[in-house]
Amino acid sequence: MPLTRRKFLAHSGLTLAALSLGACAGSPAKLRTGPDAVVDASFNGKPGNLVNGTPTYKTVQEALDAAPVFGGDWQIKLRKGRYVEKLTLTKSGIHLIGEDREQTIISFNAYAGQMKPAGGLWGTDGSATLTIRTTDFSAENLTIENSFDYLANAALDPSNPAYIRGSQALAVYIGGQSDRASFRNVKLSGYQDTLCPYVGRAHFERCQISGNVDFIFGGGQAWFEECELITRPAGRVTSKVGFVTAPSTSINKRYGFVFKRCKLLRENAQVPVACSPLGRPWHPNGDPQAIGSAVFIECWMDDHINPDGWDSMSNTNKAGERVTFTPEDSRFFEYKSSGPGAVINPKRRQLIEAQLADYTRDKVLDGWKP
Repeated sequence: MPLTRRKFLAHSGLTLAALSLGACAGSPAKLRTGPDAVVDASFNGKPGNLVNGTPTYKTVQEALDAAPVFGGDWQIKLRKGRYVEKLTLTKSGIHLIGEDREQTIISFNAYAGQMKPAGGLWGTDGSATLTIRTTDFSAENLTIENSFDYLANAALDPSNPAYIRGSQALAVYIGGQSDRASFRNVKLSGYQDTLCPYVGRAHFERCQISGNVDFIFGGGQAWFEECELITRPAGRVTSKVGFVTAPSTSINKRYGFVFKRCKLLRENAQVPVACSPLGRPWHPNGDPQAIGSAVFIECWMDDHINPDGWDSMSNTNKAGERVTFTPEDSRFFEYKSSGPGAVINPKRRQLIEAQLADYTRDKVLDGWKP
């Protein structure tokens, strides 16, 4: 007779309590021989029916609903397919693992100026395809995209009644109580405001992140290693396209966004030369305490990067006044950039080698080891 999970633990000398310790930071992972759940777009059975011994679901949402509230370490395998879903994670320790990065896609097309089904507008953060509001999330080998047709909207004359002004459309928003969110070999695709690590610590390794306006923005601490940052066309002729980053790091936090050995690329020839600043300082509601931090270390940059490196940004403060914030008042630095877009001049402040010891993954992530 097959052993139940509890009997197996008893025979092996383990306890349920000991097993649950594997969910704690720094503890061994729980024993497993496969994923806790499988999502398969072609599955037509009852949600949770066993296929080859594993609970199987047709949608990601069904698998998330079935996960334990305090699972701590719950692995969901996503088969190849397109899952048109808008997801919000509130359970800790969820791990989404795709079968193939290019063919396992979570997609939705909400945008900031769109009405929600229950009324009111989504707003910028509400537009995200995936919202993470809890701890210890991870994703691997999949694509998360916001499929809002930004270029079609940008091609309209702003006087056209069909023109959408709230065109922010996030792929991923990291907010709420989120901390320790990890992404490996994940493709994040959008245009304006693709990725927002707004709070907590986040880690991105060998990811591809594409967009065209402030497409990595927010106030969280995030480490990007060997990622591709791809600037997409704007849809209309403008002198500035891209704004790769728009950090709003609190002055009380030492670190914001750190990019190590990343590649800054253009999606196609429609992205002009020298059009894209590395970033600009975002001050939500004109907050003077938001002193953005973005640091590029040993990154390769194509010639779409603007020679000045950085740009100013205007925000309206709580008094309704328009205030312009400059890169010189922010924490923007580079170290050994290379490629046609790498230029050294007074506007692009450089770290010296002695300062590199302050920008390690361990320090940026405050001891967390993804």
